[in-house]
Amino acid sequence: MTAPRLGIGVIGAGRVGAVLGAALRAEGHGITGAYAVSDASRERAEDLLPGVPLLDVPALVERSEMLLLAVPDDQLGPLAAGIAATGLAPGGQLIVHTSGRFGTEVLAPLAEAGSATIALHPAMTFTGTRADLSRLIGCPMGITAAPELLPIAAALVVELGGEAEVIAEGDRPLYHASLAHAANHLVVLVDQARESLSRMGIDEPGAYLRPLLEAALEESLRRGAKALTGPVVRGDAGTVAAHLEALADLDATGAPGERGDVTDTYRALARAALARARLPEDTRSALDALLQDRPTGEDHP
Repeated sequence: MTAPRLGIGVIGAGRVGAVLGAALRAEGHGITGAYAVSDASRERAEDLLPGVPLLDVPALVERSEMLLLAVPDDQLGPLAAGIAATGLAPGGQLIVHTSGRFGTEVLAPLAEAGSATIALHPAMTFTGTRADLSRLIGCPMGITAAPELLPIAAALVVELGGEAEVIAEGDRPLYHASLAHAANHLVVLVDQARESLSRMGIDEPGAYLRPLLEAALEESLRRGAKALTGPVVRGDAGTVAAHLEALADLDATGAPGERGDVTDTYRALARAALARARLPEDTRSALDALLQDRPTGEDHP
């Protein structure tokens, strides 16, 4: 199914909204305007949506057949309720939001006013630049909508270059938690490793880590826990103890507010690795005791 050409208003010209607006514009849809608050958003709109007027929300609602709501999660519900309360939204208007956390229930006030509502979430980290446009090709996109609207949601995904996956309303929080846990916490983990290597004098820690991390990511995506390597899955308690000692020294000399950051993360992830390892019970117990937040004998503050 091919979506009809629409006049689309972009509410939230942030990293996601401006990029998706540009992608839909490239498919022949008209962008009626964009709502941008910050200087960064206005500059992004100028770059990705040149010639598109910056308008307030009421003006966008009045002149658009489709609204693309690309705002922070906590703002989505109040925004939907606010638009519905104005009485401006015409019956049959298409409302699409890009939040991973929510399905369409958050847009209920607009649905009650006669709008067709869709949740469409690209499973991708956005930079808010033109580089994102090519990354949309083949990108999985979680869609949630009433059954009669799923073909429209899927058609929009096709136009964006993505692959549609239907996500049930009740599964949206777990869906989003899974993606955020993987992507956001991967960034934290890599940043900690970069910082550790940098503080021991390695000039380009990112480049040093790249071969290791790319191989680990590829194998883990393909094989899951079977890709695990390292001292925990080997049962090398002595190596784990040496790691904890070295990381404790690192944390002790860190900047204010960073104390304990890397060690805490190492302990938590090593315990998760231990839960996935096939080890003799005595080895598992020894490692588990070593990895507790406060091992036996550790002083309390």
